[in-house]
Amino acid sequence: MERIDVSILGRDFSLACNPEEKQKLLAAVKLADHLMLKIKGSGGMTSASNERIAVMACIQMASDLLSVKSSDEGFGGMQYGDFKSKIEELNTLLDSGLNELKKL
Repeated sequence: MERIDVSILGRDFSLACNPEEKQKLLAAVKLADHLMLKIKGSGGMTSASNERIAVMACIQMASDLLSVKSSDEGFGGMQYGDFKSKIEELNTLLDSGLNELKKL
């Protein structure tokens, strides 16, 4: 594991990651810091706590992730959130079918 020092919202953090994941982690930190600074600088959030800003950034990133379509059509052109819901529906259906078979 490699340790890297980063700064998010002016606070320093020491993180650990595998060397091959370092660039991805640094990009994620940069994105998170940028989004949090943007949220902090927006209208009513200038006096908000860093914790509240972090929660708002997390919600924004989760929303963005759920809205992303797979560029390689890995989700059949569906949005990730829709794909995930469909998989959960199929798992429920399979569980139900297996439970019925166990009763026989």
